[in-house]
Amino acid sequence: MADRRLQVFHAVARQLSFTKAAEQLFMTQPAVTFQVKQLEEHLNVRLFERSLGKITLTPAGELVLLYAEKILVLTEEMEIRVGELTNVVSGPILLGASTTVAEFFLPQILGEFKALYPHVQLRMTVANSDTIESKVAEHLLDIGLIESASRLPTVASTICCEDVMVMICAPKYHLAQASTVTAQQIALEPFISRELGSGTREFTDQYFQQNKLSPDSMNVVMELGSPESIKGVVATGLGVSVLSRSTVSKELQLGHLVAVSLDPPLIRNLTVVTPLDKFRSKLLLTFAEFAIERMRAMTLTA
Repeated sequence: MADRRLQVFHAVARQLSFTKAAEQLFMTQPAVTFQVKQLEEHLNVRLFERSLGKITLTPAGELVLLYAEKILVLTEEMEIRVGELTNVVSGPILLGASTTVAEFFLPQILGEFKALYPHVQLRMTVANSDTIESKVAEHLLDIGLIESASRLPTVASTICCEDVMVMICAPKYHLAQASTVTAQQIALEPFISRELGSGTREFTDQYFQQNKLSPDSMNVVMELGSPESIKGVVATGLGVSVLSRSTVSKELQLGHLVAVSLDPPLIRNLTVVTPLDKFRSKLLLTFAEFAIERMRAMTLTA
């Protein structure tokens, strides 16, 4: 409902790129340029400076961005509040999730939520925890489910549930029969790690540091971008890894992997993050409460 020129300008100003704004808005770049030019002509000011292939906001552009954000937020809030008068939970949710949460928690949760609220349109982005939290802070996502503590001051965070971490190995690996394993013992083994930026990677690095082991002292033989790929490599007997027990429940039941408890234990919090300064609609609150309740139940039974 807000002026389309203002929406397009806002996207360009936040991205400082006509190309990225066009991708975000599903428009052509010439169409984005035209909308910004129309707004500049309407206001009779230049909103962007263009130099050496880069753009920056002019002082007028900075002022217009300040008001554009207020106008767009209020417009969205008005539309949501009017829609809620019908008492029907409906509308789009731009959801972000870290890889672990997306692969092992959300398929069941999203299916159940859609069955209860068929008029909701869920659109999910999957990335590591750092990326998801940044997108939430930039208002590119309505809500994020991540596997690390929040670190940005512009997001609100709620601890969702506790997630127990374990060492995993192949059934015939020499540590498979151990009742517990220490950080020092793991450091002696070939280690398959998640990539930098992953909540799991951050959390395991902290665990080893707290047990007087620097990340450089680990015998990391491979860094992989998802729990699925790590499980596949570990199952070959190449080495060990540390993952959430919730993510390996199927492999444990099938006998493809063995989980060994850590000594001392390693328990992390899964976190829900939302923009700090954004209106929380009934739809968003309903989904957040539902996801938190189901994730708690799933980690308790893992």
